[in-house]
Amino acid sequence: MIFMEVTLAIVKPDGVKRGLIGEILKRYENKGLRLKAAKVVTPSIELLEKHYEEHKGKPFFKPLIEYMSSGPVFAMVLEGENAVKLVRMINGATKVEDALPGTIRGDFASSTTYNVVHGSDSVESAKREIALWFPELIL
Repeated sequence: MIFMEVTLAIVKPDGVKRGLIGEILKRYENKGLRLKAAKVVTPSIELLEKHYEEHKGKPFFKPLIEYMSSGPVFAMVLEGENAVKLVRMINGATKVEDALPGTIRGDFASSTTYNVVHGSDSVESAKREIALWFPELIL
C-alpha cells in the first residue's frame, strides 16, 4: 500500500520577488506532487520564531527571521508519495555551494541565506509546520 505524505514548501521572499513561484511549483508538480493548499503571506515574526525555533540562539537565527519577514512568501502544502524526501531532493542542498545544478537552489539560490525555498525536513516537522502555516487545514 502506498502512503501519501504531505509536506510544507515555501518560496522565500527572494524567490517571490524574482517571480519564481510558477517555475518552482512546476518543478514540484512535474515530479507528481499535488498542491493541496497555498497562500501568499508576509509572515509575522511570531510565526517565524515558532517555525524556526530549533535554530534559536544560533548566529543566523535573527538574520533568518528578518529575511523571511522582509516580504511575501508563497507557502504551500504538497501531497504525494514520499513528499518530504522528494521536495528536499528537488530543492537541493541548503548550502548554495553544495546545491547541484538542476535543483531549485542549484539553479536559483544566490547564497545560503537567500536560498529561495524551504522544505520540511521530516514527516514530523511537516506536520508541525503545516499546523503553524495552515491552521485551518485538517490533515
